[in-house]
Amino acid sequence: MPPIRTVLVANRGEIAVRVMRTCRELGIRTVAVYSDADADAVHTRYADLSVHIGPAPSKDSYLIAERILEAAKATGADAIHPGYGFLSENAGFARRCAQAGITFIGPPPEAIDRMGDKTKARELMEAAGVPLPPGTTTALTSVEEAVETARRIGFPVLIKAAAGGGGKGMRLVHAPDQLEAAVRAAKSEALSAFGDDRVYVEKYLEEPRHVEFQILADQHGNVLHLFDRECSIQRRHQKLVEEAPCAILSAELRARMADAAVTAARGCGYVGAGTIEFLVDKHLDFYFLEMNTRLQVEHPITELITGTDLVALQIHVAEGHPLPMTQADLAMRGHAIECRICAEDSENRFLPSTGRLTTYREPSGPGVRVDAGVDEGTEVSSYYDPLLAKLVVWAPTREQAIRRMDRALAEYRIRGVQTTIPFCRFVMADEAFNAARYDTHFINDRYHPAPRPLGRAQILAAALAVREATAVPAAEVVPAAATAADGWWHKRRH
Repeated sequence: MPPIRTVLVANRGEIAVRVMRTCRELGIRTVAVYSDADADAVHTRYADLSVHIGPAPSKDSYLIAERILEAAKATGADAIHPGYGFLSENAGFARRCAQAGITFIGPPPEAIDRMGDKTKARELMEAAGVPLPPGTTTALTSVEEAVETARRIGFPVLIKAAAGGGGKGMRLVHAPDQLEAAVRAAKSEALSAFGDDRVYVEKYLEEPRHVEFQILADQHGNVLHLFDRECSIQRRHQKLVEEAPCAILSAELRARMADAAVTAARGCGYVGAGTIEFLVDKHLDFYFLEMNTRLQVEHPITELITGTDLVALQIHVAEGHPLPMTQADLAMRGHAIECRICAEDSENRFLPSTGRLTTYREPSGPGVRVDAGVDEGTEVSSYYDPLLAKLVVWAPTREQAIRRMDRALAEYRIRGVQTTIPFCRFVMADEAFNAARYDTHFINDRYHPAPRPLGRAQILAAALAVREATAVPAAEVVPAAATAADGWWHKRRH
């Protein structure tokens, strides 16, 4: 397979910029795609070429595969990196890339299909001997089946969508008389969110911790892991603070979970970077949760403790090369923490906050990394995920990493919107977090700020789901600010 020369990044914000940075180091030309709302966005200006793909709502721009492929053809892109979200776990899009002769920097569509459907994934993991939470491995056929299963495995249970994640189509049920309404609500929400109303039953674990393993596989049958991350601090089933490695895993438990992660990846014929997510209960028993068939938001903390560049490795594997290391070559060094800096008001149930960034100054210093998709003057709208940046720190020990993160958070200056920085500082100072005694209920159990009155802009932002889009103008290709003539272009090394 010839080397990749031009990568179109089918995404926006911090992940688009992060992918493009590695491409620059590899001497690969980059193409950005942008909506009306992102005409002057950081990722749009950072790329070598930028292609307009439609109105602000993602359903009219970033989620339209045909426009992404047209942009790739128009710019001569021979590969597409999907980032995360949008089309990153869309098997149909991966197939269309292959049909167009464009390399999809991600797993085979068959692996996306297998692991994207939660019931199929559970069946596959059961066959591979990977531990599963008690429950059904196939979709429910009736409420009666849900009642029978719940009584067998014991309450409380979760009703979960077969085709999705992110907390959508999920209901916690404590008693039999709640099941019918919970199944009905979960099916309705799943149909609305994923176009698929299938749900299944899973045992709700006590004091669960969310621990995941980064895996990497090539086209030659080699699969390895890059150790673990803990992602238990979440709101609405979405992560806010992550750390690597997980502080509670013994060497023996880490080895068993790593083996299960590699087995899971082999079992679905995986290629590329992916994540096997587990739940660990209070007894330190672990269970397969799901697989994310893409690069994770929190991948930088793995990069910092292993000294790797996961995007570079994704590209390396997509070009058909074998992995450049073995499991024995990898080791954990130090401790890393990531805080997601989101445009949300953490003192008011993490409601979205919109507006223009009148001040934006990032922290720096030893062991500090910021992956950002904004700068001063950026307009933060309600169209997209509220993630502004990821603040990541590394230090020799966990205690030092916590202190370094608190120092970096204190240095961050953002005005114009509310952010999650105050919440992240609360976490760094929290006694339970410092002692590594926390689980996915951390926010409900530990964080009880006094709410302040909501402004009109916050109320509108919280109520607005998607604005009505205007007609789509013809796509155009324009040069971005950075070009090969700027002096950074160098010969690619293989």
